Amino acid sequence: MSFLTTERDGAILTLTMNQPETRNALTGNTAVDEFVQACEAIRRDTSVRAVIITGTGPVFSSGGNVKDMQRFFGDTLSPEVIREEYRNGIQRIPKALYNLDVPTICAINGPAIGAGLDLTCMCDIRIASENATFAESFVKVGIVPGDGGAWLLPRAVGMSKAAEMAFTGEALNAQQALACGLVSRVVPAEALMAEARTLAAKIAVNPGGVLRMTKRLLREGQNSTLESLLEMSAGYQAIAHKTADHEEAVRAFMEKRAPKFS
Repeated sequence: MSFLTTERDGAILTLTMNQPETRNALTGNTAVDEFVQACEAIRRDTSVRAVIITGTGPVFSSGGNVKDMQRFFGDTLSPEVIREEYRNGIQRIPKALYNLDVPTICAINGPAIGAGLDLTCMCDIRIASENATFAESFVKVGIVPGDGGAWLLPRAVGMSKAAEMAFTGEALNAQQALACGLVSRVVPAEALMAEARTLAAKIAVNPGGVLRMTKRLLREGQNSTLESLLEMSAGYQAIAHKTADHEEAVRAFMEKRAPKFS
């Protein structure tokens, strides 16, 4: 059975993790390959303007499959081999998902644990069900964040809160996650997907090419100097000014009507 199911509604694509029997674990299955393939397909399909990621069942994602970690015991696998497994395995998800240039909304239906929490941080916007909890829990099983969590989480909640979460491994409930900025809103469980789709629709109504360039600028702005970002912004703006969508938007504004983007 596939790990991800896909649902298309116009310009909005929903990816649902669909292995509730493993609590939507991200290792020991085909999750990595499917996320990477889905991101590549979305990147190529310029008609996609917003992506929603969620999970089936009571858990969003339990992260790494703890049962699968037992194969690292003993002398069968060397540290070098394990390192390559991470490089060629779960580390491919943040490279694909975080760098995807289409706006992403994470609809967190339940606990997001370890790599599951880090998966939420790869998305642009996070909406939590009241049933959601969040734990950077690697330390609880005697390992470190191997999927980029030490880079992702501080950018979501700040270094102090990220350190507290990573050093204790303790969970936050949905309201605590809202208070520290890990999520932007908390909604009743039954309203989660409707809320995510409404937000996605507000995004998808805008020009697809401009959305992708805007997201790229936001991503670059986290790591570049102001001068470098201004140069990149000028280049993107030159492209945007010459698009049919920009012309349509200005004409629609002047004519006091809703724009019709190509």
